[in-house]
Amino acid sequence: MAGLRLGPLLRYIDDSSATLWVETSRPGTVEVRCADGTAGRAGTFQIAGHHYALVPVTGLTPGTSTPYEVFVDRTRVWPVAEEPFASLPPSVIATPGPDDRLRVAFGSCRWAAPPTGETDPVGPDALDALARRIAASPAGERPDVLLLLGDQVYADETSDATRAWLAARRDLNDPPGSQVADYEEYTHLYDESWLDPQVRWLMSTVPTCMVFDDHDVADDWNTSASWVADMRALPWWRERILSGLMSYWVYQHLGNLSPAEVAADPLYAAVRETPDGTDALRAFAAAADADPTSARWSYRRDFGRVRLVMVDSRAARVLEEGRRSMLDPGEASWLREQVLDGHGSYDHLLIGTSLPWLLPHLVHDVEAWSSVVCRGDKGDRWARFGERLRRAADLEHWPAFPESFDELAELIAETGTGPGAPATVCVLSGDVHHAYVAEPSWPGRAGPDARVVQLTCSPVHNSIPRSLRLGFRFGWSAGARAFGRVFARHGGLGRPAVHWRRTGGPWFGNQLMTLTTQGRSAVLRLECARPGPAGARLRTVSETRLSQ
Repeated sequence: MAGLRLGPLLRYIDDSSATLWVETSRPGTVEVRCADGTAGRAGTFQIAGHHYALVPVTGLTPGTSTPYEVFVDRTRVWPVAEEPFASLPPSVIATPGPDDRLRVAFGSCRWAAPPTGETDPVGPDALDALARRIAASPAGERPDVLLLLGDQVYADETSDATRAWLAARRDLNDPPGSQVADYEEYTHLYDESWLDPQVRWLMSTVPTCMVFDDHDVADDWNTSASWVADMRALPWWRERILSGLMSYWVYQHLGNLSPAEVAADPLYAAVRETPDGTDALRAFAAAADADPTSARWSYRRDFGRVRLVMVDSRAARVLEEGRRSMLDPGEASWLREQVLDGHGSYDHLLIGTSLPWLLPHLVHDVEAWSSVVCRGDKGDRWARFGERLRRAADLEHWPAFPESFDELAELIAETGTGPGAPATVCVLSGDVHHAYVAEPSWPGRAGPDARVVQLTCSPVHNSIPRSLRLGFRFGWSAGARAFGRVFARHGGLGRPAVHWRRTGGPWFGNQLMTLTTQGRSAVLRLECARPGPAGARLRTVSETRLSQ
């Protein structure tokens, strides 16, 4: 008898349709049955001995919240009758209605929480806290969509429990040691992260959009051409990168797509046409690793009059020194098309990128300086030093690609200007293990009509060493800004296309931001997870109105 191994995850949703993702214990037919009589059905597909289904549900009524059940071969597998699931409210599919209010919660960087009852070394999990709040008041406030902006799993920093599991499978003295090595080990990471009861229920009832960052594959993934060359020389790397891309497509990317995009996806058709889709998916991953332009991980979602453009800032890079770019030309063109398509038809533009566009000024200047020395402008010795520093200090954000930084600034200015300008343009990011709000200005010219903000929120559940907190606090200071100008002068750097100032934060802890829009108004709230007698809870740290 087939059962449910992982999920259900509620992924895409619009006013009349939804998709739900599941992993089952064996091949079968998965059916989603809603309380209003609507239903969806899909057969499983197989990858590396695992069985998955992406079930489309159509014919939903706009503006309703409909409980649902999941069946595999006509046996009900969700909701689970045993505790702790039996005490949780029913999972629902909530479709948007005529009310144009939208709540978007977002964050990044989540280590798997330890089993219930064990001490959590990094403090309470913000997703656990969000789940507890929604479960305690099912009819109360909840996000309409949850954006997970990178590092959903940590392939290179595994937990004690995972290391013990790996040690029972292979000798950890052999590379890559306690890091994951293949597809099977990636599936264990997702099990560890998404089988957490609170998080599992949360993801069954709140739609999610996801994008990867480096730790989903490896720390510093695609930092530079020399980094890639060094990794490709390692005997274990090819299996790691192929497994990382394969598992990302299955567990994260496929659910980002609309039902129409899924139906038109040739890879999805290929893995479903054969009893085992492993070879087709592996060939796709190999092509994507060899030529980033062969795959597009970025995507667009429209939520009424709010547009989300999720940008791949990891795999779409051009890494050749002298041509470095955060986005290859095709990806940059795609971003421009998605942002400007129907300009004037949306009130708020959300650009999701795992890596922040606007950083503390010292970090920005050091990253821009590193781009100059690493390409050899100061000689070979400086280039070698710059590469070592680039890897050690993670100097790989948008400022490390100065032309891309400026191009994004110009695209935002163009989008935010004129009679069709949205009320806000929000760049949503994570990665840097603290939260802040920064606002740019365009020197020597009128700025956009839209309010432009960098909204960074990280981590959801991870460690924040005291040294890191002190470093980021200093990085935002006037003294650090002056120090950064030393690097800028040494590198012969011109002024970036924008100036910016921090207008909120820095905040530290396990946290989530929620952006609530209604019409042309937008309100931002930051909440931090705190321990409580009944489990983790979210406490509001800051609330700011971005537009009226």
